[in-house]
Amino acid sequence: MTAATPLLPGMPTDDGAQPVFREPWEAHAFAMAVTLHQRGLFTWPEWALALAGQIAAAQAAGDEDRGDTYYRHWLAALEALVAAKGASTADELARYRDAWDRAADRTPHGQPIELRPRDFG
Repeated sequence: MTAATPLLPGMPTDDGAQPVFREPWEAHAFAMAVTLHQRGLFTWPEWALALAGQIAAAQAAGDEDRGDTYYRHWLAALEALVAAKGASTADELARYRDAWDRAADRTPHGQPIELRPRDFG
């Protein structure tokens, strides 16, 4: 059996050469984009355009496009599209991202991360 070629060079694959997520957050970002699309926040062509624009901007800034940054572009495109659609602001997204970072930093490995009011400091 011949293995399929990964979608992007450097993207991880399973034993059957199917693309897989490197980290849980990548799967979560993927699921958020699909869910927001299904709920009507944006069309799939709008999503494709936002993601393509994010990747093009990253490449113009020097991203070598080895596949290891794909979901970082995915998340950046999702944040920009959510802000552009008025579902949240860029400031609010940054505030929550920073709060989750603080919560994760204080949480021992393997324990659930809990957001607390002080994380928004």
